[in-house]
Amino acid sequence: MNTGLASKRRFVLVLGFLTGIAAVTIDMSLPAFPAMVRDLATSMSTGQQVVGWFVAGIALGQIPAGLISDRIGRMPVLYSGIGIFTIAGIVCASTDSIELLLLSRFIQGLGGAVGVVVSRAIVRDISSGVQAARLMSVMVMIFTAAPMLAPIVGAFLVFQWGWRAPFVAVAVFGTLMLLGVNTALQETHRPGRREHPIRQLSLSLKEFFSHRRSTFGLLLVILPAAGFMAMVTGSSAVVMEIYGFPVQAFGFIFAIWGFSILAASTLSRHLVLVHGVMRMIGLGAILIGIASLQLLIIAWLGQVSFWWLWGNICLFMFGVGFLMPNATALALDPVPQVAGVAASIIGTLQSISSTAGSLISSAMYDGTIRNVAFIMGIFGIATTVAFLLRRFVLGLKEVVGPDH
Repeated sequence: MNTGLASKRRFVLVLGFLTGIAAVTIDMSLPAFPAMVRDLATSMSTGQQVVGWFVAGIALGQIPAGLISDRIGRMPVLYSGIGIFTIAGIVCASTDSIELLLLSRFIQGLGGAVGVVVSRAIVRDISSGVQAARLMSVMVMIFTAAPMLAPIVGAFLVFQWGWRAPFVAVAVFGTLMLLGVNTALQETHRPGRREHPIRQLSLSLKEFFSHRRSTFGLLLVILPAAGFMAMVTGSSAVVMEIYGFPVQAFGFIFAIWGFSILAASTLSRHLVLVHGVMRMIGLGAILIGIASLQLLIIAWLGQVSFWWLWGNICLFMFGVGFLMPNATALALDPVPQVAGVAASIIGTLQSISSTAGSLISSAMYDGTIRNVAFIMGIFGIATTVAFLLRRFVLGLKEVVGPDH
C-alpha cells in the first residue's frame, strides 16, 4: 500500500477529476438541452435522454473496467477508457441526428466508466478506513467543482456559440484527462491473473457481498443517487422552462447545488477524524431525510416558490456530501484484494440507480415540478430509513464502522 501517494496534490487532483468525469459531462451539457431539442427537431423528453443513456453507459462499463484493472493493472485500463470517452465526445459534438447523439453518449459513458471505477480502486489501493474516507472527501471536494462550474461554462458556451459548444468542451476535457493520467498517475496495483476472468469475477462478487459493511455502504450510495439524478435530468426544464430563468442564470443557480456538496465534503474531511465514518454517514442521512420530507410536501402542493424547492434540493445535496464519500469508504474497506471489482460494483449499481432516476424523470416530465420533487423525495426517505435500520443490516459487532 503506497500511502505516500495520497499526499501528492497532482495525484489526488487527477483522481478527483476522474471521479467527476460523469458530473462534468452531464452538467456541462444541461444548458444545451432547449436549443439542442429545437435544432434536432425532437422533444424535451427525448432530449433529456442524453443524460440517461450516458449514465447507462457508465453503469454497464464499470464491471468490465474493474475486473480488467484487477487483472492487468489500473493504468492500461485508464488510457483505453478515457480514449474512448474522448473520441465519442467528438462524435456527439458533430452529429445532426438525435439517434446518433444518444448512441455516442452511451459509448462515451462506457469509456467514462473507467475513470469513475479505477479512481476509487486506486484510493483503496493506497489507503483504508478513516484515511480512505478523508481521501474520498478530498476527491469529492475536487469533482464538485464540476456542478459548480460546468453549468456556468456550459451556459456561456451555449449563449456564445450554440448548443454544440459544450459537447466540444467535454471532448477537450477528455484530452486533458489523458494528459493528466500520463503525467500525474502511476500504477498502484500488482496484477493478478491466477483465475479465469469469469471465475475471478464470481469470486470477487462473492467476497464483496459476504461483508455486511460493504453491502450497507453500497445501499447508502445507490439510494440517493436515483433521487438527485432525477432532479439533475429535469433541472434545465425546471429552472428555465417552468420558472423562466434565462440560460445565463442557469449555471449560477446550479452552482449552489455544487457548493452544497463541496461545503459538506470539506466539513466531513475534518469531522471524520473526531466523530468517525458512521456518524458522518448518519449526519448525511438525517439531512437528506429532512430535505426529502419537504420535497414530498412540495410535490403534493404542485407549485411553490422556486427558492423553497431549490433550497431543499441543496439541503439534500449537502447531506449527500457527508454521506457519499464515507459510505463509499465503508463499502470498500473490507475488500482490498478485489478493490477494482468492488469499486465497479458500487459504481455500476449507483449508475443503474441513477439511470433509473434519470429515465423515469424524463419519461414522467409533464411541465410541472411535481414528479421530479416526488422522485427525489421518495429515494431520499428510503436513504434515511436504510440508515435507521443499520443494526439489522450490520449487526451489533459491525455497526461502528471502520474508524481506524
